[in-house]
Amino acid sequence: MADDFCLIHDDLLGYAPKPGFRGAGASGWPVTIDADGFRRSGGVAAAGIDGVILAVGDSDTFGEEVGDGDTWPAQLERLSGRRVLNGGVSGYGFDQVVLRAERLTERHHPSMVIVGFIADDIRRTEMRRLWGRNKPWFAIGRDELVLQGVPVPERKPLAPSWLRHRLQHILIELPPPLQQLFGYHVRKHPAGQGKGIVLRLVERLAGLEAALGCRVVLLARYRPQVWVDRTFASEERRATREVLDRASSLGLATVDTYPRMAAEPAAASLYVNSHVNARGNAIIASLLSARLPELARTPNQ
Repeated sequence: MADDFCLIHDDLLGYAPKPGFRGAGASGWPVTIDADGFRRSGGVAAAGIDGVILAVGDSDTFGEEVGDGDTWPAQLERLSGRRVLNGGVSGYGFDQVVLRAERLTERHHPSMVIVGFIADDIRRTEMRRLWGRNKPWFAIGRDELVLQGVPVPERKPLAPSWLRHRLQHILIELPPPLQQLFGYHVRKHPAGQGKGIVLRLVERLAGLEAALGCRVVLLARYRPQVWVDRTFASEERRATREVLDRASSLGLATVDTYPRMAAEPAAASLYVNSHVNARGNAIIASLLSARLPELARTPNQ
């Protein structure tokens, strides 16, 4: 969910974190956004000889439902001793994640970019509005991706913030047809078309790695329903596997968190509500930290 308490409009991305914000999430978890629009890690790690790591993704990368120091980028920074920039944004689709990765990589020159995603981020590329906010989208024209909907038009709020927050909590619980009926989500592409767009976006990430010399890593994560619904799990894993396989075929590094999370006695307990809790984030950070030397190597090394 893309709650607007720490967000501002962005002409390219639709919305982005508000630089200099300090406040609290819906359940009181502290959120601090630095002057560059990154969520604060709480650490003071320097870039070091191995360079900065940039983390991008949706709410699980941003760290919805946990405090600044309990996100997986913050915990990875502490474990690795390397500076980790948390560029995650709640509610993003895979298209917005890639666009933000490109922008931040050009500005901050990381040595590694970790792109976190869940299967639902694929569906989100089919929308021109998500969570009540307009967003960019991609079309496939002449066998290539074409960015559409930019500059993204801003929707001016017509209700006070307290009422918007209440409506947000109601709308997010509705089934997709009703969300679209009320304009909370608005489709641009038919259901299922997002897969082709995302596979092309993975090619774009490979181009980013080649052009800017930063190692790109795709990090697959999972929603809590995966651990209690076998049919849901099968669908999520299939969609996720297609993205990871395409990334691997292009020489990108991949990390699938499913086997490690599944090894836990009660994987569903690693979530607050819809998002990974501090312990779950610690597991993800530990997995990444242990594999950093391997992930940093390019295929020809």
